[in-house]
Amino acid sequence: MFNGTSAGNCGEPEAGLVLRESKKEGLADGTPSSLFLQAELELNAHLRRLSFSDPVRYVYNPLEYAWEPHRCYVETYCQPGQSVLFLGMNPGPFGMAQTGVPFGEVRSVVEWLRISGEVGRPDTEHPKRRILGLSCTQSEVSGARFWGFFRKLCGEPTRFFRHCFVHNLCPLIFMSASGKNLTPPELPAAEREALLSLCDSALCRVVQALHVSMVIGVGRVAEQRARRALSAAGVTVRVEGIMHPSPRNPQANKGWEDVAKAKLAELGVLSLLSS
Repeated sequence: MFNGTSAGNCGEPEAGLVLRESKKEGLADGTPSSLFLQAELELNAHLRRLSFSDPVRYVYNPLEYAWEPHRCYVETYCQPGQSVLFLGMNPGPFGMAQTGVPFGEVRSVVEWLRISGEVGRPDTEHPKRRILGLSCTQSEVSGARFWGFFRKLCGEPTRFFRHCFVHNLCPLIFMSASGKNLTPPELPAAEREALLSLCDSALCRVVQALHVSMVIGVGRVAEQRARRALSAAGVTVRVEGIMHPSPRNPQANKGWEDVAKAKLAELGVLSLLSS
């Protein structure tokens, strides 16, 4: 069984921990990026209390060991006036798990987004899933497709982030004893709901802090979860979805960019991004 509580935080009240961490990180200016990072620190404090049983054997949280590049990403690109939030489900082993950036395929993060920062290591690593940070040489197909599409469409990141931001509902990555990636829907039901209820609350906070008018779930699971969470919380925002670029998806392998482009045109987002 995995328990998310680290020894250094034992007995410290969550509110006090978040306040202390927010002060330490200098997150007190009320900007969208500051409010966003505060919500993530609060979510981290809650997630440390969770436990996971089989088939989960390893749990990584890049919002802890890769906080430095993650903060660089948020402070660089989370800004006032953004109307669209693209929402993924959780990190991939060669994407956000390595870089701290959603859909964070290393080459895209370093070369296009120009994100930097030191990446540490999770407390316990699977020998086949080592964290190499921004020096990781293995590409994540989903992230390469996602950011590669917007790079072609927008040219420069500033054009994309003028209107849009990208976030993951859940910051944790789960692995079995063999190192197989496990998505949240594959967790035992009670553990899955305990996890996602915390992530739902954090999402509602983030959406309200950013004042976005549309959430676009990347993949059906993220779309459905966002619609359910935001509706239940009474947060008035349009929720839509686009196909996930995962290589596990046969349709995505036949031309994900064309499908995504058509959907974004239908939603009125493409005109905001096209140069």
